[in-house]
Amino acid sequence: MREDFLLLNPGPVPVTREVRQAMSEPMVSHRSAAFEAVYERAQDALDYVFTESTLDGTTTATDGTSLIFNGTATMAMEAAVANLVGDGGDVVALVNGKFGRRFKRIADRYAAVDAVEATWGQSLDLDAVEDAVGDDTDVVTMVHNETSTGLLNPVDRVGEIAAEHDARFVVDGVTSIGGDEFRIDDWNVDVAVTDAQKCLAAPPGTSAMYATADAQEAFDGDAAPFYEDLDWHLRKAESHQTPFTSAVPLFRGLAVAAEDIVEEGMAERIERHRRQSAAFREAFTAMGLELFAERNAATEYSNTLTGVSLPADVREDPDAFFDAVEARGVSISGGQAHLGGEIFRVSNMGGLSAEQILRGVRTIGEAFEDVGADVDKEAGVAAARDRLR
Repeated sequence: MREDFLLLNPGPVPVTREVRQAMSEPMVSHRSAAFEAVYERAQDALDYVFTESTLDGTTTATDGTSLIFNGTATMAMEAAVANLVGDGGDVVALVNGKFGRRFKRIADRYAAVDAVEATWGQSLDLDAVEDAVGDDTDVVTMVHNETSTGLLNPVDRVGEIAAEHDARFVVDGVTSIGGDEFRIDDWNVDVAVTDAQKCLAAPPGTSAMYATADAQEAFDGDAAPFYEDLDWHLRKAESHQTPFTSAVPLFRGLAVAAEDIVEEGMAERIERHRRQSAAFREAFTAMGLELFAERNAATEYSNTLTGVSLPADVREDPDAFFDAVEARGVSISGGQAHLGGEIFRVSNMGGLSAEQILRGVRTIGEAFEDVGADVDKEAGVAAARDRLR
């Protein structure tokens, strides 16, 4: 692989040399004081990320706990649902993309699910959400940043609806937390989930959850899968441990990556992600391309992931375009499920520099030229450069 190979796909994202070095340190026991120190470092930094993801430096939650899991965010999503409705209940699942659908499929295994669905890439109907959520609703699930399409969903509005009916609100913040604003108490979020390999810029394989005190009281670990008993995880976290064998190198990498976020500062990190995502959007529209998602008054474009429709002639052989991108040492992603061959997606999650964003724009423009698409590459690069100044 090229030394300068650039990951611009929506996870895994590039990790720093310091993260890689931390993972290569000599092995220690996962029951040692040395590992407990690693867990504590990671947990302290994650507490900051979960509770201070604001532009003004305010703290949005104070009574909860961060937990780290030996598994990706799908495990954390299942743990949240299973511990809240593992013995049955009523869940309202909001779906306007692949990961909203995944949350619904998880909930289907544990509860009666009423899905509020929208076409992928379009906004959810908040009136339909209000109609679906009632006093019998136990849990509402929602994806904040729908990575399959490039939309930022209105967690604040849905949180108000859930709170009106005393429903627990569980939010997939996998590709927003650590890169964009997230306000736990203000948005009435009970459980928030994120993943190491996204905005946290850590290696794939671990994930994290923030559970408020009220959510913790509602957990029923006996109703959940043995490995995902959150009562057990909470007890072990008090001594900076996990219930089972921890992936020591991954926890080390996560600790360093999360501490890097503390050093940068969440306000600065949010502003950087928003500037870079705007640069991608403006670059691709300047090239003559169309953004895939449709926003409205309640739903915005993602600030960590940009979805773009492929030109009609490129859709005839999309692999040629993606191959031309990869040949230049850059990785981007296509569409998922029925959107395969219809769109491409490019990420600005993690610690990317302005130069890397510009390289991505130029590479994509050159790849389109290779396959004969009518794009204005230089206009795209200029638009991105102007936004990144």
